[in-house]
Amino acid sequence: MDSWILTTITFTPLLGTIVLMLIPREKVSAIKWTALLFSLPPLALSIILWFAYDWHKGGMQFTVNAPWIRDIGVYYRMGVDGLSVPMIFLTALLTTLSIIYSWIINERPKEYFWLFLLLATGMFGVFTSLDYFLFYVFWEVGLIPMYFLIGIWGGARREYAAIKFVLYTLVGSVAMLLAILAMYFNVTDPATGRHTFDMMVIAAQKPFAHAHNIQSLIFWALFIGFAIKVPVWPFHTWLPDAHVEAPTAGSVILAGVLLKMGAYGFLRVLLPTLPWASTHYWTAIAILALISIIYGALVAMAQTDLKKLIAYSSVNHMGYVMLGIAAAVSPIAAVNLDNRAVALNGAMLQMFSHGIITGALFLLVGVIYERAHTRNLNEFGGLWARLPLFGSIFITACLASLGLPGMSGFIAELMVFLGTFKASVLFAGLGTIGIVVTAAYLLWTIQRILLGPANPKYEKLLDMDGREILVLTPLVALMLLFGLWPAPILQIINSSSVQIARLFTIGG
Repeated sequence: MDSWILTTITFTPLLGTIVLMLIPREKVSAIKWTALLFSLPPLALSIILWFAYDWHKGGMQFTVNAPWIRDIGVYYRMGVDGLSVPMIFLTALLTTLSIIYSWIINERPKEYFWLFLLLATGMFGVFTSLDYFLFYVFWEVGLIPMYFLIGIWGGARREYAAIKFVLYTLVGSVAMLLAILAMYFNVTDPATGRHTFDMMVIAAQKPFAHAHNIQSLIFWALFIGFAIKVPVWPFHTWLPDAHVEAPTAGSVILAGVLLKMGAYGFLRVLLPTLPWASTHYWTAIAILALISIIYGALVAMAQTDLKKLIAYSSVNHMGYVMLGIAAAVSPIAAVNLDNRAVALNGAMLQMFSHGIITGALFLLVGVIYERAHTRNLNEFGGLWARLPLFGSIFITACLASLGLPGMSGFIAELMVFLGTFKASVLFAGLGTIGIVVTAAYLLWTIQRILLGPANPKYEKLLDMDGREILVLTPLVALMLLFGLWPAPILQIINSSSVQIARLFTIGG
């Protein structure tokens, strides 16, 4: 299985794009079923990968290492650890569910589903690559499909949102590429005597370990590339426009997976490769995380567009991921190995939890928008009595998002704060402001949509259909499963958290 499972997961959607090209565009049903068919093997294999990964052993498993462009040190390197296994499953799950939800797409469906499968290949590739060249190629592959998904199937301001998304991401990509090249020319692979793009070799050699000024430049170049993707304040302004204008399934993938690629970059690249700079600038990371948490929550509260509210909530919730990362690399001696690992576990679990919760919320926005043709919170009211199933699932997702005990969001945020407390009581205390404001705006949202007097305009709305129930049920189940029994995911991610935490622990 070592030699084929990651390649199959990554490139099966790409094979699907080739098959879709051969199907006449008027055969809409065949196009949709083909897209779904090619999304299922990666989902099945990601589940197998989850159970096959040996978390007791930890480290990189299911590795592939084959020459590609040998003259410049480029190899086809793939592998997964406790950080990437949950992200691969999350990507596969949301891709399949998004394709099922997108059954309603009848405008240029061939191009739509073709782009969706290409996007899936790019996302899988980012989480499986162990070669910077390969990593960067997949990183860029995910950019163009999302641009077209927003620009063609988006809302009224779709062109503006799509261009803004591309420009921001390209700036980050250029900065990241320059940093990768700087590390490439500074590192030599002991096995070949040549420069290498091998992530593991570069991380082991700690480039510019004694040239702190240069390491700082490399750090901030990579930081910008990943922070834009997260997004961290003040690099976040592309996100609300992209979310509001994107089609529903595009918003699900954007929030559920693409934002996680930025946080994944911090954990896979920045922390293991540049530990001195990560520790040196931990306060700056923590401050930006706190601003994201508080600012995102406050701005979300001010929104009347439900989709924009959830978009700003992503800025808020991804701030907890960054706070956990910052706490884990703090130089404060009181932060021991266990504290650092707990903070990283919280950050990684928050990445996964946010993906399933916010993915569900964006799907619910699509459900109500398809019926009411508005997202204005002030136009609703009393919908729970008319749409009991929609109302129940919407409340469940909102409670999970605000961190209700028994839901996955609570476990993730609790671990972030447990890890942060030892690093800085002040930062932990300020971070709780975001929790309070988040609870306020989500409860207020529930009140405005589901409770109170009903708007007669929407008295004939129909409740969720079978397709929508099918799409949302797995997400709700995972919110509850990992909220009540987090061990299956924590034991996997902890194997990677401990390895990273040892880099920042004296005597670890």
